[in-house]
Amino acid sequence: MKTVRTRYGPGHCVFTVWAPGKDRMILHIVSPFDGEYEMEKDDEGYFSVRVETDKRPLRYYYKPGAERDYPDPASHYQPEGVHGPSEVVDHDAFRWTDQAWKGIPFEELVFYELHTGTFTPEGTFGAIIPRLGELAETGINAIELMPVSQFPGSRNWGYDGVYLYSVQNSYGGPDELKRLVDACHSKGIAVFLDVVYNHLGPEGNYFGRFGPYFTHHYRTPWGDALNYDGAWSDGVRDYFSDNALFWMEHYHIDGLRIDAIHTIIDNSAVHFWAMLSGRVAAWEKKLGRHLHLVAESDLNSPHVVKTPVFGGYGFRAQWLDDFHHALYVLLDPSGRERYYDFGAMKQLAKAYTDGFVLSGDFVKFRRKKYGASSAGIPGDRFVVFNQNHDQVGNRVDGKRLSLLTGFENLKVAAAAVMLAPYVPLLFMGEEYGDETPFWYFVDHSDPQLVRAVQEGRKKEFANLGFTHYPPDPQDMKTFRGSIIQWDKRHEGRHGILLRWHRELIRLRRGLAPLKNYSKQDVEVELLGEDGFVLLRKWRNERLICLFNLTCRELTYTFPRETKPGLKVLDSKDNRWMQEPLYEDRLLPESPQAGETVAILPFSVTVYHHRQEKGDTSGGPLSTDVADAW
Repeated sequence: MKTVRTRYGPGHCVFTVWAPGKDRMILHIVSPFDGEYEMEKDDEGYFSVRVETDKRPLRYYYKPGAERDYPDPASHYQPEGVHGPSEVVDHDAFRWTDQAWKGIPFEELVFYELHTGTFTPEGTFGAIIPRLGELAETGINAIELMPVSQFPGSRNWGYDGVYLYSVQNSYGGPDELKRLVDACHSKGIAVFLDVVYNHLGPEGNYFGRFGPYFTHHYRTPWGDALNYDGAWSDGVRDYFSDNALFWMEHYHIDGLRIDAIHTIIDNSAVHFWAMLSGRVAAWEKKLGRHLHLVAESDLNSPHVVKTPVFGGYGFRAQWLDDFHHALYVLLDPSGRERYYDFGAMKQLAKAYTDGFVLSGDFVKFRRKKYGASSAGIPGDRFVVFNQNHDQVGNRVDGKRLSLLTGFENLKVAAAAVMLAPYVPLLFMGEEYGDETPFWYFVDHSDPQLVRAVQEGRKKEFANLGFTHYPPDPQDMKTFRGSIIQWDKRHEGRHGILLRWHRELIRLRRGLAPLKNYSKQDVEVELLGEDGFVLLRKWRNERLICLFNLTCRELTYTFPRETKPGLKVLDSKDNRWMQEPLYEDRLLPESPQAGETVAILPFSVTVYHHRQEKGDTSGGPLSTDVADAW
């Protein structure tokens, strides 16, 4: 990894920086002593110098063209923020205890997205550790940290990060992140990082002083695009692809969720994403543990998860926004104002059976035909959710689903995700129905930039038709008001929702049909526009999941040729209710084939049937299909 060659050796430290257009580069060490060192340049544009020293923390700047001090673009730590000196990190000094950790197969993961700054009142990596036990007890086995690369100030979503190799100082810095990862692995929890490879934040961004990191040939929502395919782009591609391996090697990270991959423009013969997935696959073999890449993509294209051999990008999975949109507008009808291409029950059915809902038809939001079919892609290539940082934080009021729909629908929503043939993700606090808003917040030092952010947010919401605006992103109260209320997780309805999520995850892990990701074994029968029946199968087992998404009862008649089986879950059972319900109103424990039942409003009921030898009542069962993905 050329980008990360700044490292300690026996009695010395080697400094390396990429600046192909510069004739001179000076290393300026500012602590614990003051000294300047002329650096030598190689043919690929990398400058380097060896300094005799012991392994004490060295803080330094570089002087491109021998002019003025700038932080290292590949800094491993910025203890004084984005404008201060960089610090060399001795990665060999940390004592890991996870040598036996081999990671977790992707299809077994239950994700939990969290923001380090608002997950605890302390807002640090260390403060997360005492909560890991409860997450593990709930069934969470993968936390996904929103970006932790150094950003301006002490509070930010992380997507304004500048120094991608540097761990945010206000979160605790490098050793605290390692301590968190080590603790997670001891609890059987994988750790994913959300990383941003499509742009760099504006404040503290001195990359243009060093080299051609940006190009004027393409534009993105953040200005000039990163230079992934122009002159000297090899150094840029190395910088970002090395970053992925850096987290996996030095921080034992298990996978990356990569932000908005569609905003990277690359016309190289080998696309950057294919290059990156290939490097990670090789690194996985080298390290001997599971490593995963997950994409956020706005393309609705199967290309994202196809292997490079078949012309794809090679991501292990991608977020499935269509599933969220299709389900959300049925739970909260006001959501149709935001997602006006959604709203029909058949779209949710398609989300279950196919994946992409928008797959080639004309889309009003985009004013064009959009997307391609994902019907043949196995379900474990997608991550689904009811909410995430974007879906909550980009609402004008920052409201979570817990404030947008009723308690009974929250249970239905959780079941809709956990019973789906996809890999599930929860947003921090969702498991107990946290009602804290999650607002957008920043901590910039440049007054002009602060004003630009404030006005930009107002304009964004005005364009969406809102007449009021979210709170000031720069105001400390906005950040403080977004810290979740963890202490409420066992109280009242919060405790019921927490136990409900635990039960759903337990069933997901224990029932074979819920571990089967083949789309051939997924069927959906619509109950008009009010509900649906989800059928999941695996060999001689099947689940029948009855969903009612309305305020009135629905009738359903079980097929005469199929035994429904035994009831394994009922959201109207009194242990999941705030107010007791008469038992005689519940669906039967073991209905008969051909029996007609009344499905209660806002409910989900699940039946499990295992076909025994000689029993022909289960109907035809699917055959195994080789997974070509």
